[in-house]
Amino acid sequence: MRALLSRPIPLLLLLLPALLAGAAAAQQPATPQPPPAAAQHRTGASGLPLPRFASLASSEVNVRTGPGKDYPIHWVYTRPGLPVRIVDEYDVWRLVEDPDGDKGWTHSSLLSLRRTVVVKGGTQAMRRSADANSAVILRAEAGVVGELLNCDHAWCRVEIDGRRGWLPRDAVWGVLASEWQN
Repeated sequence: MRALLSRPIPLLLLLLPALLAGAAAAQQPATPQPPPAAAQHRTGASGLPLPRFASLASSEVNVRTGPGKDYPIHWVYTRPGLPVRIVDEYDVWRLVEDPDGDKGWTHSSLLSLRRTVVVKGGTQAMRRSADANSAVILRAEAGVVGELLNCDHAWCRVEIDGRRGWLPRDAVWGVLASEWQN
């Protein structure tokens, strides 16, 4: 028995665990992992605050399951101008949430700083001024996208099909509660 213990162990047997570990690691694609969720009001990798709103800049925007091209495409947006909420960032990738609450990762080059909103609920009356008794200039159905011009406490000024007017703030999606509070 003692003779077996004193024999030199072949080098291959000593290196076998390291070789097996290296082979297993080589089979795994090297993809970045999303950062852990953090506080609600913070700054992202871009230096801009999170969360914040943007809009889709292209007629075809791939949304992936993770922040990188190695992650599979989960779905494709085909509606330029649709507002999205940026809730996280990883390098040049943005975790976006759409008006339906669906989330996925997209490349920052496919987003625009142009602010838009989407009408929610049923048909909404867009008014000439920020007053419920003001003249109705347009009726917008749920899902209609308009350009956000500004908001006050209860109303947002929006442009839809070249017409500018006011919609109740709670009738649109695409504005943070903390924005434009008077």
